[in-house]
Amino acid sequence: MLESSVAYELVLRGVAIGALATAAVGFWRVSAGKPVGFSALMLGVSAIAHVLENSRAFSAQLGAGYAAVNLISLGATGFVWLFVVTLFSDRRIGPRTLAPVVGLVALGLTAFSSGMRPIWFIHKACEAGLALHALSIVLRTWRGDLVEARLRIRVPFVAIVALYALLMAGVQIFGLQLPARDLINAGALAALSLAGAVVFLRAPRELLGAVKLPDTPTAEAVDRLTIDNLNRAMDVDELWRSEGLTIGALADAIGVPEHRLRPVINGHLGFRNFAAFINARRIEAAKRLLTDPAKGRVTVAAIAYDLGFGSLGPFNRAFKEATGITPSEYRRRGPQAAEGKASPNS
Repeated sequence: MLESSVAYELVLRGVAIGALATAAVGFWRVSAGKPVGFSALMLGVSAIAHVLENSRAFSAQLGAGYAAVNLISLGATGFVWLFVVTLFSDRRIGPRTLAPVVGLVALGLTAFSSGMRPIWFIHKACEAGLALHALSIVLRTWRGDLVEARLRIRVPFVAIVALYALLMAGVQIFGLQLPARDLINAGALAALSLAGAVVFLRAPRELLGAVKLPDTPTAEAVDRLTIDNLNRAMDVDELWRSEGLTIGALADAIGVPEHRLRPVINGHLGFRNFAAFINARRIEAAKRLLTDPAKGRVTVAAIAYDLGFGSLGPFNRAFKEATGITPSEYRRRGPQAAEGKASPNS
């Protein structure tokens, strides 16, 4: 009976590895050159290492390679988090986005090499924290997402990945011993990996790019009217100055259904999330105000509030994401800042 259980477990883990490799390589090929492509590939590699390392049957066969596999698997939850922030928040990969992954691996390596249980416990707590943050990103960016394909997959797939990471961290932290734990874990991994392969190999281009709207005379006329109303609301009424503006409120203001406004902003204007669409207007206005000599006595905070930001922190982050420097630095550089081409660093 035991040998049969081990055989089933190995088959399930083999299925998981094949699905993970297929999904990671396929996604990376479609998204070559994009941050999410790198994070998807690294997530696939670290997830495969986790599948191997998490099985006592596989671990016994790894021999000297176990240490390398274990090292890679230490960053699995970190790469889940990195994948979430690059796919759903459209974040670039830089020191700030890589730091949690590197820190998690370093902490896990320290715990693994020293054998100190408190450090191991902190590592698992950090994994749980990153998984919770990934879940919060999935939920927080839901309403403002303009890409229909991302809207369809965010809850059924990414939430399951984060919850699985939380479950495994809880099992390891509290030492839960479940009957046939390895077999159950293998089955969960196989199901999750197959689901990921199906989702990401069916519509990877839609996840990464703008929606192609129906090319019909009626649809074109509706879209043109919507764009005219949208431009009037943004350029004349300057609704982007409203603090807490949502896509639902904007849709009501211009008299179109929200589900129609999303693909128009995404497909015609090229924005993947509503915050980026609104902040593009706000940042351009901020640049003009910061380099206007007549506004030299106006504080950066006052400019942020006037442009619709609820506090200075989000304004600073959005401005640096767009320009590569802070608003204060942009003001100090004066006209040269407007001419420069600073590289954003997230």
